[in-house]
Amino acid sequence: MTIEQPSAAWKDYELIDSGDFSKLERWGPYVTIRPEPKALWPKALSDAEWRRLAHTEFKPGAGFGKAGKEDSGTWTMLHKMQEQWTIAYPAVGFNLRLGLTAFKHVGVFPEQAPNWDFIYRTVREIAGSARAAQPAAAPKVLNLFAYTGAASLAARKAGAEVTHLDAVRQVVTWARGNMELSGLDGIRWIIEDALKFARREARRGNTYQGIILDPPAYGHGPDGERWKLDECLYELLQACAAILAPENSFLVLNLYSNGYSAVLADTLVRNAFGTKSAQLDYGELVLRDRAGRALPLSVFSRLIR
Repeated sequence: MTIEQPSAAWKDYELIDSGDFSKLERWGPYVTIRPEPKALWPKALSDAEWRRLAHTEFKPGAGFGKAGKEDSGTWTMLHKMQEQWTIAYPAVGFNLRLGLTAFKHVGVFPEQAPNWDFIYRTVREIAGSARAAQPAAAPKVLNLFAYTGAASLAARKAGAEVTHLDAVRQVVTWARGNMELSGLDGIRWIIEDALKFARREARRGNTYQGIILDPPAYGHGPDGERWKLDECLYELLQACAAILAPENSFLVLNLYSNGYSAVLADTLVRNAFGTKSAQLDYGELVLRDRAGRALPLSVFSRLIR
């Protein structure tokens, strides 16, 4: 099992401090305070220092902690800042527009940077082998539950034909804006239920050289389809196994649910996709604060054929 974190060379993001169920983060020029249930230890810095450094603090709402609303709340301004701003991810070469949402998030999950690096590197390797065998071919990558599109941008930057799917129209629009900010084009945008789309692609006989899965613990499709991770995950993995190319291909599965372990993610992928001629890796993605403490935020399993 491996533990990965964003490179210190990424200057537009930093976890400054964590503790007392909160995290203090810098995104380019701005610093936020957000709830973090996994930060069980005391803060390294004082409350006064947190408020001196922070531009804004997320305050949980009445529904905080309830399924479907656990991230809801409002932002309290502590120092002047813009409502929207841009950061860069130079390791791959794309830009992201950030903003304060009503659900605690700002438009990117920074611990995912190692996955972006893996996607970029793997697509480039597959694209190189494809060019040698068939000059016109480009790897096809499907990004499910794609949110604001950092993984899609990594794959596109590496030369893939990217299909970006999310059930929420607003975040697809946000992702399209990130593509344009990054000077890229050609991404295919789909607003659809992930499981329905994967099954339909299998019936059509379509395959992909890369599939990226970052499913939420719960949610709804564009037509009200109910999604609960515990009930649907293995079924979704089986549907994806049917459309992943048998060679020169990869899978990235990322899970945020507190009850899921890296070993479980690995076992699910091994069972759904098999291990024949496959390289598999699994582990945790963490952020480290200035005190050196690792904050675990998600688990992953990766497969290369």
